[in-house]
Amino acid sequence: MFEDVYLWIKALHVIAVISWMAGMLYLPRLFVYHCEVEIGSKQSETFKVMERRLLKAIINPAMMVTWLAGLFLAWSGHWFSFGWLHVKLALVLVLSAVHGFFSRWVKDFAADRRPRSQKFYRIINEVPTVLMIFIVIMVIVKPF
Repeated sequence: MFEDVYLWIKALHVIAVISWMAGMLYLPRLFVYHCEVEIGSKQSETFKVMERRLLKAIINPAMMVTWLAGLFLAWSGHWFSFGWLHVKLALVLVLSAVHGFFSRWVKDFAADRRPRSQKFYRIINEVPTVLMIFIVIMVIVKPF
């Protein structure tokens, strides 16, 4: 019975991770496009709605489910003594911090503040990808 629950929680974790990453990859791309439009334009207002909804309806809930399910899996699988999990958790903490920055930037765009360039958002768009690569390596390869 417990093994079945573990597998369902694992599936939920993977689904939440995919959803979180999809949003974390798309949101900075919206920022790039948002920088291109005139403040106060209809397009700018549309981007504000898209960014807010993506953050509130997808990214935030997916991050919470990822953390809750992941911590349950680590606890129930007795993984906390393994070095690879420590590295993975550190990387997920960094990803969560990036999520926090994205949340702040959604608020900045909503208030028509644009202190950063398109180039900045194009570069920052790669950070979640790099973190994801190392997180997946830790989980699959378990190098230590």
